[in-house]
Amino acid sequence: MSIPGPSNQPSRQIPMAFHSGPPPPTLNQSTQEHPILIWMLSLNREYTTEEYDACYSLLKDHFPHVQLGAFTPEDPNSFRHVITQLLPVLMMRHRRIPKAKWRDCVTPNGKHWIEQMPEDMQPGRFLTSMIGYHIQYGPSLCGIAMTQGVQKFVVNLGLGIQLIALPSRFRSLVNYLESLRSQLTENEINLIPRDQGIETALRRISIILALKEAYVHAIGLSHGLNYQRLEFNAPAGKAWCDGHPLQGWEFRLWNAKLGVARGDTIVEELYVCVSAFFRSTQQESTFIWNDERRNLQSWVQFVDIDQMIKVLPKLTM
Repeated sequence: MSIPGPSNQPSRQIPMAFHSGPPPPTLNQSTQEHPILIWMLSLNREYTTEEYDACYSLLKDHFPHVQLGAFTPEDPNSFRHVITQLLPVLMMRHRRIPKAKWRDCVTPNGKHWIEQMPEDMQPGRFLTSMIGYHIQYGPSLCGIAMTQGVQKFVVNLGLGIQLIALPSRFRSLVNYLESLRSQLTENEINLIPRDQGIETALRRISIILALKEAYVHAIGLSHGLNYQRLEFNAPAGKAWCDGHPLQGWEFRLWNAKLGVARGDTIVEELYVCVSAFFRSTQQESTFIWNDERRNLQSWVQFVDIDQMIKVLPKLTM
């Protein structure tokens, strides 16, 4: 069985700052080839029916390529899906590119990129102006990973978001681990510490699941790849698929801590986030850990639900 790799399939086209810290860098400000930028959206409070309707209606009326699903304002998962779909629109608005000047495109296996209209570009710039992106959401955290360059490269990008918590349906770590035997390998299970407290074990589990999630999203097989075919040894910075080393991948890992309002109570939620991007078969896969907030702010920015709702009227321009 062959190792699933980067997407390089023919495509079909679909018609087509808002942050608390310093201004986020743009994709063309970096000298690195294919710079990775991340925007994270915190759903740090409960949403209203009016907010759901505003997000849903904006996408339905102005961005018909987006698959919204049924109008179900009572469903939190529907709201997560809808507001996450606004992140690419927000990104293009931040770049001051009118919606008439770009279109969303997608490969047959669901990999998205944004193509800008070439009329106002210098000759030769068009091919390197493609913006590949991937959007993903967790219980209270949504995100978009993006990069710019040639289309066949920028689509090989994925994002994984995992809440560090024991799922409520499990009474113990032992029960939870047993349920994950269809997703983790024996080596991965053996690397999960049992004697350092449940928080350490849950964090290790979340890291592995986020790595696998980001990788399968990057290759466009989020619903068609058995997680047990993948194996990650995060402390050693190693990854395999079907027993063969994964070559040329860059995995970036960072943490996010949220204070989420649940009624009159503020609940703290911890997340592990991972971006996966294929850079070159000529190099070893790399794992980049971003634990320092100062370094993280250069390429990861956070917005919250209030900032997103406030900017909605500007997203149709």
